[in-house]
This record gives sequence, structure tokens and C-alpha cells, in this order.
Amino acid sequence: MKPPRALRSLMSPNIPPHRRQSTMPSVSTMTSVRIDKWLWAARFFKTRALASKACDIGRILSNSITAKPSRDVRIGDLLQITNEGGLFQVEVLLLSESRGPAAAAQTLYRETEASQQARLKLAAERKAMQEFAPIPDRRPTKRDRRRIIQFRRET
Repeated sequence: MKPPRALRSLMSPNIPPHRRQSTMPSVSTMTSVRIDKWLWAARFFKTRALASKACDIGRILSNSITAKPSRDVRIGDLLQITNEGGLFQVEVLLLSESRGPAAAAQTLYRETEASQQARLKLAAERKAMQEFAPIPDRRPTKRDRRRIIQFRRET
């Protein structure tokens, strides 16, 4: 059986060995990765800059220690991550420096049962609170917006 056409061109004897491209993805034996890269690869943050900023302001704990962006994360580490999605407590299962599809990103970690239950409970509470919040009759006026902004600055 012949290899596919694309592979035949790569295996051609006319191409020097140092110019041939590898068809297999490189498998690296990483022992650690920067925590900001791992958080980005695991899709907890949209950008690496946001992951780095979260580390800087203390929203990431690694083994109960505030993590700087350059801190190394290893397999088996316990991370506590606070982002717009809530509070996550995860155990690192795999390491990756590159961002892939969401399905692949979910294989990098395992969320603890307590964390899952707490996030589900918080989501249910938020949903219940929406029932009691009055629906506004109209959009806020300019005066209303000023009051809202002023109120937010005071708290």
C-alpha cells in the first residue's frame, strides 16, 4: 500500500534528510511548565496576559501558596483558581504549553468534587436571586447612569 501523496513528497529521496518534515508531533517529556502558560493552555483564561495578571493580583494559589506567573506547575499540584467562572480547585494531571481544543484542555486537570458542588450551588443561588430582582420598565436614563456609577464608586 502506497503512503498518501502528501507523505510521499516528504519521503522523497530528492529532499535532503535535514529538510524533511516530521509527520509525527513531537512528544516532549516536560517535568514543569510556567503556571501562566498552563492556565492559558487549560483554558481558564482567554489570554496568557490575563492569566499572568491573575497570578500577580493573587487569584491563583499553588499548593496553598500565592503563585507568581513564572512559578512552575508540576503533575500532581493542587491549584485554586479564581476567575469570572467562579472558584476552581483542580489537580494537575498533564502539562502543556500550547493551547488546543477545549476537549483536550479538560484532560489537563481534574476538578475536585467539593469545588464542583460549590460552583453548582452558587449558580443555583444566582438563578434563584434573579426571580426576586425586579425587571426594569425602561432603559436607564443619563441621570440614572450617573447615579449607578456614583453608587459603584462608593462601594
